[in-house]
Amino acid sequence: MQITPVKMADLPQIMAIEKAGFSDAEAGSTAAYQERIEKLGSTFLVARNEAVVLGFIVGPATKERYIQDEMFVTTPTNLERGGHQLVFTLAVSPLARHQRVGSQLLAALETDARAHQRTSMALTCLERLVPFYEGNGFTNQGVAESTHAGETWYNLEKVW
Repeated sequence: MQITPVKMADLPQIMAIEKAGFSDAEAGSTAAYQERIEKLGSTFLVARNEAVVLGFIVGPATKERYIQDEMFVTTPTNLERGGHQLVFTLAVSPLARHQRVGSQLLAALETDARAHQRTSMALTCLERLVPFYEGNGFTNQGVAESTHAGETWYNLEKVW
């Protein structure tokens, strides 16, 4: 497995993984992912086995400590240095789950974030995923303000 920056050619496989991992209300649209590939290329990583996408992680580097719902509507532009690395999505193909692909993607994005002098990495997740992120060094900061997809989300953060 290799972890590489995203390519626009990855979009069909990314969308298949997105639809397999999230409800229709939670999932990002094809247009949203096109914008993310264009604007967040340096913080959009793909795990692949040759041409097959196994999973991906994407999010902006911003001044904001936590994700805000409006960021899902209009993708922020990455800060060059500093700020906080946010994670909009971490998703793994159903065929590659339980193989530590998600943990490796988190580690790769953290390495990049540290190299760009970010002070933390944060994401929102559903309650059932909190133990996974805690196992990857994140701390549960409680219920997020997000109302995305009508779900209850939790802020998870890793500070270094």
